[in-house]
Amino acid sequence: MNFQQLRSVREATRCGFNLTEVATVLFTSQPGVSRQIRELEDELGVEIFQRNGKRLTGLTDPGKGILAIVERLLIEADNLRQASEEYAGKKSGTLTVATTHTQARYVLPRVVQAFRTAFPEVRIALQQSSPEHIAELVLSGKADVGIATEGLSQFDELVSFPCYAWNHAIVVPDGHPLLALPSVSLHDLGAYPLITYDVGFTGRGHIDDAFRQAGIATDIVLTAMDSDVIQQYVVLGMGVGIVASMAIEASQRNGLKTIVASHLFAPNVTRLAVRRGAYLRTYTRDFILQFAPELTRVDMDEAMKNGG
Repeated sequence: MNFQQLRSVREATRCGFNLTEVATVLFTSQPGVSRQIRELEDELGVEIFQRNGKRLTGLTDPGKGILAIVERLLIEADNLRQASEEYAGKKSGTLTVATTHTQARYVLPRVVQAFRTAFPEVRIALQQSSPEHIAELVLSGKADVGIATEGLSQFDELVSFPCYAWNHAIVVPDGHPLLALPSVSLHDLGAYPLITYDVGFTGRGHIDDAFRQAGIATDIVLTAMDSDVIQQYVVLGMGVGIVASMAIEASQRNGLKTIVASHLFAPNVTRLAVRRGAYLRTYTRDFILQFAPELTRVDMDEAMKNGG
């Protein structure tokens, strides 16, 4: 039994049992992947995968149990490598952070700058994606840390920490009729074409819930993944924008005006997540504490121990 065999099994499930994709991920050949899997099955005395001819089609019942063990073994192998580098006093490495555009653009710059001052030998890799994909990146070990909204807390295999709460804001061109109102209501807002985030991004669910509960039909004419794009189309006069409050500095540069919307939509909580059971290097812990300064090392250790 060797780690290449274990990786072949794990990647086969992640790649939808497509051995050509597995070979690409593992930098080997398709026959090599097939051989690794078959040799492990022969050694264990059970078939891990269902087959249709030579093609893998799924996991057998024993294979489902074996896959869980394989995942744990590979996590612990990575933990062993991380711990050995830590104990050897190695201060270099790569911290991979999976996050949304809004977090990467508006929140992370000050954290990354402070982190680089403290750990100049550590490279930072930012991967911007959707909250669901962010969770997948952390679960697969392709990212050390994931940062997104509340959705990260829905994955049992992740330990997540609440970091800070934020609200949405309305952005409009100067002179827009909404600016003349003492307080904008959902009915006022729903009377205009709207531009906001894609479903699943940056608290979009709270926006939809508010209009749905009020029984107000909306005309969402354009959606995007990031705040800059939304605001650019507001500048063009295509509609009223609803963006994250941390993005309003960009609206001011674009000549847009901001209207408070905290009374219209439920607040959002940004969370930071790591893989359950992962060994956290000192620099990873420091990054987490810089991003969530109200969190303590004791809180972090307790969450990691109890599952967060």
